[in-house]
Amino acid sequence: MSTPDPLKAAGIALVRNPFGKLVLTQGQGEPHVGVVPIRAFPVQSPNDGIALVNIDGREVAWIDQLSAVSAPERDLIQSELDTREFIPTIARIVRVTGFSTPCTWTVETDRGATEFVLRGDEDIRRVGSDGSLLVADSHGIQFLIRSPLGLDPHSRKILDRFL
Repeated sequence: MSTPDPLKAAGIALVRNPFGKLVLTQGQGEPHVGVVPIRAFPVQSPNDGIALVNIDGREVAWIDQLSAVSAPERDLIQSELDTREFIPTIARIVRVTGFSTPCTWTVETDRGATEFVLRGDEDIRRVGSDGSLLVADSHGIQFLIRSPLGLDPHSRKILDRFL
C-alpha cells in the first residue's frame, strides 16, 4: 500500500508562476507566493523532513518524505532545492600544498575540479553516523565527502593527515 501524497491530502496545490516563483495554495485560501523548500537534515537525510516556508520565513507546509509527493510537485521542489543548495561532493583529493593549515587543496568534485583554502583542521567535521565529512573552505563554501573510506588510497592518505 502506497503512502498518500501529503500535499494532496492536505488540500495543497504547488505550482510555479510566470515569474519563476513557487506558489502554494491551501484549499481556497490565500496563495503563498515565493515559498521556499528547506531541508531539515540536508546531509544525513536529504529527502526526509522538508519544510515549505513563506517569504516571512514561516512554515506553511511540512513534507515527511519527498518520495511521497507526486511527481510534478516533487520535481518543482527538487529543482528549487537544486538551485538553492551548493554542496559539491569531493570524489578525489589531488594534492594539498602542505599538511599544516592554512593550505590549498586541489580536488575533483561532482561539479568539476577546483581549489580551495582550508583555514584550519576544525574546518573538517564529521556529520551523521555514516562517517560523512563536511569540509569548509576559507569562503564558507562546504564540500561533502560522503564516504571517506570509499576514496582512493592517495586521497585517504592525505585526508588522514588532517583528521
